[in-house]
Amino acid sequence: MNILLHTCCGPCALFPLQQLRSAGHHVTGFFYNHNIHPYLEYARRRDAAIQMAEQKEMPLILNNDYDLEGFLGHVAAEPEKRCSYCYASRLRATAAVAADGGFDAFTAALLYSRYQNHDEIKGLGEQFGNEFGIPFFYQDFRSGWQEGIRLSKELGLYRQQYCGCIYSEKDRYLPRLTGTGPTAQG
Repeated sequence: MNILLHTCCGPCALFPLQQLRSAGHHVTGFFYNHNIHPYLEYARRRDAAIQMAEQKEMPLILNNDYDLEGFLGHVAAEPEKRCSYCYASRLRATAAVAADGGFDAFTAALLYSRYQNHDEIKGLGEQFGNEFGIPFFYQDFRSGWQEGIRLSKELGLYRQQYCGCIYSEKDRYLPRLTGTGPTAQG
C-alpha cells in the first residue's frame, strides 16, 4: 500500500516507518503540528522531521501552518480535552491530504507513543477515514519504543521532552506542589 504517515516529529516516526516499510508499504510522511508551543520548539521538531525524512529517504509533505491561536481557541475553555482536539485536528488533516493525494491509507506516528490514547486515535482515524473515503491503517507501534529512541539517538535527531502543546510544556516544567519548598509556600 501507499500510506501517508502523520509525522509528529522525526524520532516518533522512525519505528513506524521501519515497520511499515518492512511490511512492503511505500510511506510518505506528512508534517502538520499546529499545536506545538513555543514556536522555537515547533521549528526544532519540524527540522528534525525533515532531517529524518532526508536520512531515511522518505518523501515528506510539509504543512508549515503554525496556528497557535487557532489551537488555543479550540482548547482554552476546556484544556483537559486538548488531546482529543489535537488528535482530531491532525488526523482529519492527514485523512484529507491522503484522500486528495491518492494514497491507499493513512496512519499516525502518534501510535508509537506509549503516552497517547490509542483507542481514541484509532476511533478518530476510522471516523475521518470514513468521512474522506480512505482507510485508516491501525498498527500498535509501542513495542518499538526503545528501538525508536535508539535509532533517533543514532541519527542525531532532536528529541523533545514533552508532548508539544503549551499545557504539556507546563506539566513538564512547572514544579509540582509537594507541601514543602518554595513552590508550596508561594
